[in-house]
Amino acid sequence: MTTRQPETKAAPQTLPKKRGRPAQGEGDGRRQELIEKSALLFRTKGYDNTTVRDIAAAVGIQAGSWFYHFKTKHEILVAIMEQGMRKSLADIEAIAIHTLPPRAALQRLVEVHLHTLLAPDHDFIPVLLYEWRSVEPGERARIIALKDRYEAVWDEVIQALHASGAWNMPTRFDRLFMFGALNWTAQWYRRGAGISIEELAQQALQFILRTPPD
Repeated sequence: MTTRQPETKAAPQTLPKKRGRPAQGEGDGRRQELIEKSALLFRTKGYDNTTVRDIAAAVGIQAGSWFYHFKTKHEILVAIMEQGMRKSLADIEAIAIHTLPPRAALQRLVEVHLHTLLAPDHDFIPVLLYEWRSVEPGERARIIALKDRYEAVWDEVIQALHASGAWNMPTRFDRLFMFGALNWTAQWYRRGAGISIEELAQQALQFILRTPPD
C-alpha cells in the first residue's frame, strides 16, 4: 500500500505588464493630462517648436507612452482645440441671457470670454487662435461648427441690445471688431497688473458699446 502525497497547486503566474501601457482606469486621466500639458506647451513654445519629448517630459512618462492615447502630435492639437471650444460653448450657454437685461448679458459674455482667454489654467483657446493654420480642412469643419454655435449666442444678445436702443448702430463688422479686440488681450494682459478680469470686462463693454456704464 502506497501513501498518496497531497496535491499541491501551482502558484498563479503573474504576467508582466507591458511597458508604457496605462493601467485600467487611468487612461482617461492620462489623456486629459496630455491635452492640458500640451496646450500649455503649445501656448508658450508654439506648436512647431514643441517636441514629442517635451510633451512626455511635461507629463512625466516615457517618450513613446503617449502613443497609446494619440497617434501624432497633430491629433493632440486638434483635441486641444475641440475641447477648448466645447468648454467655452458650455460656459456661455450656461449664462441665462434671457433673464438679464441686454447690457448685463453682454457683460457676462465678455467676462466669460476674457476668463477663458486669460485665466492661468486656460490655454485651449489661445492655442486655437494662434495655431489655426496647422489644422486640416476636414478638422476645421468640426471646430467651426462649435464656433458658429458660440457666436450665435453673442448675435442673439447683440440683436437684443439693438432692439433696446443700447447699441444704436451695430454693423455686420462689429462682432469681428469686438472679438478681435477681446482676443488680442491674450497678448498684453498680465495678471497682477492692477486690473482684474471683471474690471477689464467693464472697460471692454464701455469700448464696445461706445457709451459709459448705466
